[in-house]
Amino acid sequence: MRSVSIFGATGSVGVSALELIAHEPDRWSVEALTANTNAQLLARQAKACGAHMAVVAADSAYAELKDALSGTGIECAAGTAALEEAAMRSADVTLAAIVGAAGLLTTLRAVEQGGIVAIANKETLVCAGPLVTAAAQASGARLLPVDSEHNAIFQVFDFDAPESVARIILTASGGPFRTLSCEQMRTMTPDQAIAHPVWSMGAKISVDSATLMNKGLEMIEAARLFPVGPDQIDVVVHPQSIVHSFVEYIDGSVLAQLGSPDMKTPIAYALAYPERISTPVERLDLVSAGRLDFEAPDPQRFPALRLAREALEMDGGAPIALNAANEVAVEAFLKKRIGFLDICAINEEVMGRMSGAAAATLEDVQQADSAARVLAGDAVSARQRR
Repeated sequence: MRSVSIFGATGSVGVSALELIAHEPDRWSVEALTANTNAQLLARQAKACGAHMAVVAADSAYAELKDALSGTGIECAAGTAALEEAAMRSADVTLAAIVGAAGLLTTLRAVEQGGIVAIANKETLVCAGPLVTAAAQASGARLLPVDSEHNAIFQVFDFDAPESVARIILTASGGPFRTLSCEQMRTMTPDQAIAHPVWSMGAKISVDSATLMNKGLEMIEAARLFPVGPDQIDVVVHPQSIVHSFVEYIDGSVLAQLGSPDMKTPIAYALAYPERISTPVERLDLVSAGRLDFEAPDPQRFPALRLAREALEMDGGAPIALNAANEVAVEAFLKKRIGFLDICAINEEVMGRMSGAAAATLEDVQQADSAARVLAGDAVSARQRR
């Protein structure tokens, strides 16, 4: 039996992970589950899997959680300190699935404890990759990527001979606006942006997929996870989302991991590593799929990839600023305060002003993140006044 803690249990990745646990309950012992504000769902999840602890980030949701778990014997708590405490509890595997930079502190605390940390929160590695990897080296923690693309690369990357790798190629679905012109995208609504043609994801990640910022952040994440340089990371658009990424070797061989577009597969791989376990996932039928298409991303219509590459090459505070600005801009778009094309425009503006920020310590990262959010908020307000 393997003990598991899930941070971000009520999000799409957390829900999928708990479905896997319910599929073979005798294999798992759930130590802690956390959520932001959804106390009712968190309580149902905790009772269903027999979790030892449930934590909500919002203090305002504590009374509701406590009432829902009354008489169950499940420990409950709320707030930042409680999240940190949960992250420091002993668990064989910690699934880090809190969306955005908000997941940084708990992920770092879990890494400091050792064990396996399955990272579904790409923003942690984008903002504080060197800090997280240094902490993993010090504690002996094993970082396993849950993003389908990085999980695919992990499965076919030769870590014993990294010099034999020519490049890694991340695949992108292209999102719901893949074939639209800039003028057409200008008028797109939040409902249209979150209607992903293939994957089932939360609103923020769905918008990131529509702008291709999701893939841009994944480029930065890949540079943190794998021993390759920025010039060895490429992106190709693959609308069917069946090939989850490639690794090209110096002899011309190209290895890929394929599967149905279902996050349960990479989650299961990370939770059970190094074993493979049965999953309730629809099996890939290549005959039914019929064809696999690939195309180059258009840098004019989707500037997010250029911004991410620039941030990766500048490093320092640039990736932090890019991620923070993007989170603010996406939230503003979802609230219909700005247009779809404003998202990347704001990202570029803020990143340009923050490229010299320091990122050597956790405090540096947090300060750069806060400063970038202020600048992004100002940029949102300026666009609303136009």
